This record gives sequence, C-alpha cells and structure tokens, in this order.
Amino acid sequence: MADLNTSTVLVTGAGGRTGSIVYKKLKERSENYTARGLVRTEESKQKIGGADDVYIGDIRNTESLIPAIQGIDALVILTSAVPKMKPGFDPTKGGRPEFYFEDGANPEQVDWIGQKNQIDAAKAAGVKQIVLVGSMGGTNPNHPLNSLGNGNILIWKRKAEQYLADSGIPYTIIRAGGLQDKEGGIRELLVGKDDELLETDTKTVARADVAEVCIQALQYEEAKFKAFDLASKPEGTGTPTKDFKTLFAQIATRF
Repeated sequence: MADLNTSTVLVTGAGGRTGSIVYKKLKERSENYTARGLVRTEESKQKIGGADDVYIGDIRNTESLIPAIQGIDALVILTSAVPKMKPGFDPTKGGRPEFYFEDGANPEQVDWIGQKNQIDAAKAAGVKQIVLVGSMGGTNPNHPLNSLGNGNILIWKRKAEQYLADSGIPYTIIRAGGLQDKEGGIRELLVGKDDELLETDTKTVARADVAEVCIQALQYEEAKFKAFDLASKPEGTGTPTKDFKTLFAQIATRF
C-alpha cells in the first residue's frame, strides 16, 4: 500500500530512454514517491526490472490505461511515436536515410490520440498534476522533424500540449531540446519560450536532466500551469542547477 505521505506517480513511456530514468529516480526516492510505470509490452516491463508497479497498456486504448491511472496523484507523460529507418540505406553512398512509422504507431495516433487518452483518463481519475514532455521546434510547421515519415510529429505533439493546457488540470509542459545520453546534474539548465533557444548554441539537454526536471516539477507550485523550453549550457560552463524552485519561478509562459 502507498504510504499516506508519499505521492503516487505514474510514468508512461517508462520503457523509453527518458521515461525509464524518471521511473528509476522515483523508485530511488521512495520516501517521497510511490512509483508506477506504464509500458507497451512484457519485454519493456522486464527491461526496467519487471516489478509489480509496472503496468502493461496501450495508450491508444483508454480502457487499458485505467488500472495504471486509478489512484495516482500525478502523471508524467513520456510516450512518443518513434520513426524507424527504412532498410537498405547505405551511408557510404551519401544522401539521407528515409524514415517511416509502423502501422498504428504514427504521431497522430501516439502523440495526439494517445496523449489525449492519457489526459482524459487522468482527469476522470482526479489526478492533481500532469507533467508532459514534448519537444522544442513546435512553433515551426516546416521543422525538419515534421518531414520524418511524413508524420508531422511536432504538430501532433503541440496539439496534445494545447489539449492539456485547456484541460483545467494543473500542468507542466517541458519542451526539451536535443536529447543527449549524458550524465545529469552537472550542467546549468536554461529555460526559454517559443523556440528562442533553437537560435542559440545552447539547444541540447541530457535526458537525465529532463527526468530530474519532471520530478522537481511535482514538488513546486511555481511549476504548475507553465510551459517552457529546456536546454543546458555545456558541461564546465555556468553553475550546475540545484535550485529548481527559482528555475520554475522565472518562467512566465502558460503555453
């Protein structure tokens, strides 16, 4: 049973590269959080430890989300459509690889319908806060990511973000820069708006830092009803961010 003093938090996309870090961090902070994860397959469940608190469900089917969402305090959404490279690409011949989305797993179905389903189910269950991880680049319809597999991924992500902002549930929308598989906690984090950071040299962020910001957002009122871009200074420049309350307090944008 969840301790009365802990907050029960469900991470969806918990088998993914960022979602699995959030799940692990929540498990490590068991004095504050009761962690749950949602994955698509038994294989993903085993990959992150196979514990009973990992549920298997399909975000395209709202019914399958109910057991995982029932009784949670907060939801962290880290699901995303993933483009696959078409076979036969030979880097030695130049040109660019072509990408596609598997049937039933394109951005409209995953990033829009799948996220909408999660928000609807969370609202019905009385969830108190939703943290949604999106991506920078959404202000530009011609962003190169939209052409991958003709998926318009950033357009569908943006639609889900707007739906969340209009839902009435306290929300935190984190639009991450280019995600890097690097150690977290050692860089100065930067917050911005409207993709302004994309015009600078500081437009990447470690997955571990995104995961940390997700969890810190659950702790501070200053993070609620906020949407922001997130990147970091290069390692060794600036001061590693430790004061998240101040980081959130400097954000004024609701969308």
